[in-house]
Amino acid sequence: MGAITTPPDPNYRSVLLRLRRALDLYANIRPFQSHDLDFIIVRENTEGLYSGVEEVGVEESRTLRVITRRGSERIAEAACDLAARRRRLTIIHKSNVLRSDRLFLQTCREVAERRGILYEDMLVDAAAYNLVTNPQRFDVLVTTNLFGDILSDEAAGVIGSLGLCASANLGKSRALFEPIHGSAPDIAGKGIANPVGAIRSAAMMMRWLGELEAAGRMEEAVKKALSAGVRTPDLGGRCSTSEVTGAVTGYLMAEES
Repeated sequence: MGAITTPPDPNYRSVLLRLRRALDLYANIRPFQSHDLDFIIVRENTEGLYSGVEEVGVEESRTLRVITRRGSERIAEAACDLAARRRRLTIIHKSNVLRSDRLFLQTCREVAERRGILYEDMLVDAAAYNLVTNPQRFDVLVTTNLFGDILSDEAAGVIGSLGLCASANLGKSRALFEPIHGSAPDIAGKGIANPVGAIRSAAMMMRWLGELEAAGRMEEAVKKALSAGVRTPDLGGRCSTSEVTGAVTGYLMAEES
């Protein structure tokens, strides 16, 4: 649980990507909630352009984009599990240009139809446009690794800040939880980091562990603190990291009493 930093060495591979692959944490779940918005981006976490198959040279570099039926099936199943409790699934792809995306799209369609899930598909550039102009149309989005990474950062901007957003990296029996913003070493010790994403990530962890009541209390305490105007500078506020954390803790303790 927590944000992870990779040392600033060009020869050092991403720690987070290595953990995801080593533990087979294939499903990245990123919920986004704010006022009238409530949608989830489900991102395939182990394949695509982040599969780690690269050749780096002076004049030419190459990265292999890996899409498999197995990988597409299991991320589609994870997305359908969420969509079954909600409204609709949107399959995000670029199959008009990337032929490898046709396998992803077709596999997701097959899983959604078998599960009886209402779905649509959308090109990734159209999805990026709609996230800004009409984000209310989305409910559960499922996509490949790179597209999910980019769209989720865009979605964070739509709801207000990267600092608000949590994520879960899920496998069959293992999980890793982290705020989507990373460890932000450039602002370490300044007291301005937004702790909400980390707190919401902890709530997601509690929910995964089966502690549903505790998770609900944590999420409600965050909502109350934000509604009361307790906010860090990234949200236009003047509160420090510890002040926001203290406010959330106070609301949480009040709920328990």
